[in-house]
Amino acid sequence: MKLITRSLAFAALLIAFVGLSFGQTAPRTWNAAEHAAHVTEFDVNGLKVLVKRRPAAPTVAAGLFFRGGARNINEKNAGIENLTLNAALEAGKNVSRQQARRQLSAAGSTIGAGSAKDYSVVSLAATRANFDRTWDIFTDLVINPAFVPGDVERVRQQMIAGLREQETSPDGALNSLQDRILFAGHPYGISVVGTTATVAAFTPKDLAAYHASLLQTSRMLLVVVGDIDPNELKAKITQSFGKLPRGSYQEKPLPAIDFSKPTIDIAQRTIQTNYVQGAFNAPSLSNPDYFAMRVAITILQQLVYEEVRIRRQLSYAPNAELNNLAANTASIYVTAVDANQAVKVMLDQIDQLKTDTIRSEIIEGMAGQFLTNYYINQETNAAQVIELARYELIGGGWRNSFDFLDRMEKVTPEAVRNVARKYMTNIRFAVIGDPNAVDRDIFIRASVVPFR
Repeated sequence: MKLITRSLAFAALLIAFVGLSFGQTAPRTWNAAEHAAHVTEFDVNGLKVLVKRRPAAPTVAAGLFFRGGARNINEKNAGIENLTLNAALEAGKNVSRQQARRQLSAAGSTIGAGSAKDYSVVSLAATRANFDRTWDIFTDLVINPAFVPGDVERVRQQMIAGLREQETSPDGALNSLQDRILFAGHPYGISVVGTTATVAAFTPKDLAAYHASLLQTSRMLLVVVGDIDPNELKAKITQSFGKLPRGSYQEKPLPAIDFSKPTIDIAQRTIQTNYVQGAFNAPSLSNPDYFAMRVAITILQQLVYEEVRIRRQLSYAPNAELNNLAANTASIYVTAVDANQAVKVMLDQIDQLKTDTIRSEIIEGMAGQFLTNYYINQETNAAQVIELARYELIGGGWRNSFDFLDRMEKVTPEAVRNVARKYMTNIRFAVIGDPNAVDRDIFIRASVVPFR
């Protein structure tokens, strides 16, 4: 699992509840309006395009996003969108597989594809000097894929191997179990990467038919970041995508995920430690509670690290995370021989967040750390493409991405306590390990502090 590097500032946060605090808040240098002014928005035949110009940037990154994600598929065709997009990148009408690889390699460019629960994407990264040629290859593969049977089979076998490998890993098995339990009856319950059975069944003809349904501008979003003139790019997009059908795609609203009661599901496996993940409800990017929840999860992350790893040495990698889904969740995670004690300690930290009021200077001091992390996470063009797209697709609009730091700065101690009470309840646990080593009463204990 991923862990945040512990800086001196966050070391203070670990013991914030007993009176120590951060130093002075880092000075603000962020101007949301100024950053938003670098983004140009326009429409090409129903295709929404966002271009963020970064003068003197040596590279250009682009992402062509397809709306819907898991909402586009069902149990029978699970994984078809992911396989379609990846197989499409093998060869196009005007460029063979060998030609595409040779030219991309010579230019130092990359083109890739992937699917997530809320959207899929075909991505491009190139130097500014090689962008034009890379764009031509990109658009040929996206619009006119060949779906050569041998290419499709090669990609299929790679995906099947990945699916099999996922189940052999305890972490992979834990995530699969959590998804099956948490998303039962929900669109997210359909795996966007599919199963070995579904992926094995698709034919090149199936992929070509699905690809035709994808290429509707009403379901697409293009985001480009780099030192490129928006007007110049608009001409290229019009030439490439201007004649695609608009379609009438509308995303289906997502139902709420069931967090009506705490649960625990255990899959037996003979391993040295027990793998545990507990999911709970969380606000999405478009919800005003999201920002207080980010602060609360950051604090919880530090608390469980301090209490579970450092003080009690129960686990090497305890963690807490907030996802970024349209129907969002958060989670706590731990691997431990004594899962009962580790989980009890983690739940104690959640209860502490619900009862204790964080000192305001602690939260104010976090502003500098969030600002630093924000800049680090936005260093690459590709990261900025993802950020703009995520807010546009599930966060209420791309302009909200530039309000993040201002919204974080306005989080109060009371808001942190309130989101902990509101969302960190009815935790649904998944466990990979020894069922006899798990005390279910510890895992599904009722919250001692109901939200009011």
